[in-house]
Amino acid sequence: MLEVENLNQYYGGSHILRDVKLTVPDGKLTVLLGRNGVGKTTLLRCLMGVVQTRSGSIAWRGTPITKLPTYSRVEQGLAYVPQGRDIFPRLTVEENLLVGAASKKAPKKIPDRIYELFPVLKDMRTRRGGDLSGGQQQQLAIGRALMSDPQLLILDEPTEGIQPSIIQDIGRTLRQLVEEMGMTVLLVEQYYDFAKEIADRYWVMSRGEIVAGGEGANMDTDGVRALIAV
Repeated sequence: MLEVENLNQYYGGSHILRDVKLTVPDGKLTVLLGRNGVGKTTLLRCLMGVVQTRSGSIAWRGTPITKLPTYSRVEQGLAYVPQGRDIFPRLTVEENLLVGAASKKAPKKIPDRIYELFPVLKDMRTRRGGDLSGGQQQQLAIGRALMSDPQLLILDEPTEGIQPSIIQDIGRTLRQLVEEMGMTVLLVEQYYDFAKEIADRYWVMSRGEIVAGGEGANMDTDGVRALIAV
């Protein structure tokens, strides 16, 4: 579904992404792992067009999207949940969700499937986003991304700073999106046990390069934990 070839990116004189090459298969949950500061977030921002790449290519279903603006990538079926969530704290939960449908004809109400995935959002739909807990805000950020009806959902460390019970809920929701709704997911994660539990495929990044990849079921035998250990 998504193919990245020889992607390079710099910040000033620092070479952040070094000939990154990876694929994200259709209808699977792919996890990208790595230590802090190895370029994972930069890669996701390049995939969404938030940061322009210096060289290399990104193809979506065989069509180059490397030079497309972010909104065009969303229109083509990509959605992004950034690190830190970036919800609108002064808007209500319902208003935050409706913002996610900006690339579509704005719906008059939130689709039932969003509230079925995240019942807490229905209970709190009239509350301001800033009044929600961190875990609830993360669910809101995912729900907002789903409002654009994406084919590929890209998430940047959704478990960061979240209590364990909510982490498990998020994991179940992501598997549900893949198995029941046919969605493709690319997840950046540092929490190894969580990643191993839900991954169909994995990639490991180190110092701006992809250094390993394989089946999620083989992460232990492939020594992935050691590759990402601090």
